[in-house]
Amino acid sequence: MNVSRAFLPRTFVSRAAVATGVAASSVLLLSGTAFAHVTVQPQGQAAQGGYATVNLKVPNESDTASTVKVELSFPTDHPLASVMPQPVPGWKIEVAKAKLAKPLEMEGSKINEAVSKVTWTADGSKIGPGQFQQFPLSLGQLPEDTDRIVLKAVQTYDNNEVARWIEEPKDGAAEPENPAPVLKLSAATGEGDDDHHGGAAKGADDKGDEHGDKAGEHNEAAASSTDNAARVLGVVGIVVGLAGVAFGVLAGRRRSA
Repeated sequence: MNVSRAFLPRTFVSRAAVATGVAASSVLLLSGTAFAHVTVQPQGQAAQGGYATVNLKVPNESDTASTVKVELSFPTDHPLASVMPQPVPGWKIEVAKAKLAKPLEMEGSKINEAVSKVTWTADGSKIGPGQFQQFPLSLGQLPEDTDRIVLKAVQTYDNNEVARWIEEPKDGAAEPENPAPVLKLSAATGEGDDDHHGGAAKGADDKGDEHGDKAGEHNEAAASSTDNAARVLGVVGIVVGLAGVAFGVLAGRRRSA
């Protein structure tokens, strides 16, 4: 039996419209997340001139193939004296170095070569469809003359397909189709930046300690405010309930009359 929309209750039409909108939004959200890119994410703050531990996050975009190899190349214009990958179960790691045209000076010594590429090859593990893998790296000393480091990643699948994340993003321009991972650098704070592979995290912890007491005061105030609000709402609920009972009694009298 077909029912015309004109005879449907307004609440039903409104709810149907809301449900349709939510479904459409869900489709758009899922379609956006289906095309995730290879990215590099700092653990803590990556400061210029300091050291940082970062994660190379590699999602698998294929519906039928698995990722079996990941190559990450480092820039030659801003070389890093130290690049140390953390072991990842099920993956073999290879680190390649290249000679520098201009040696780096660090702690009174000159460094003539730097890491140019790190390669992870599946050795008992894969990144399957709908999955991602993180590859931790310890980096330093970070350059002081730039606010970001552009890395280039190449992702190989077990069906021999290759995804090249090598396009450098440009400020003010649309994101490229295959953007390269970018590690953003902040200005050096002067506190903890010289600590090898730990200064950034230490600075973040110190800042948290400074604001610990204030955060506790805010939490107590918020708890007190929540308790007062609950009491007010309780009184309002009682008043509304009494009003409903009174309305029911009056309605019953009118019907009996």
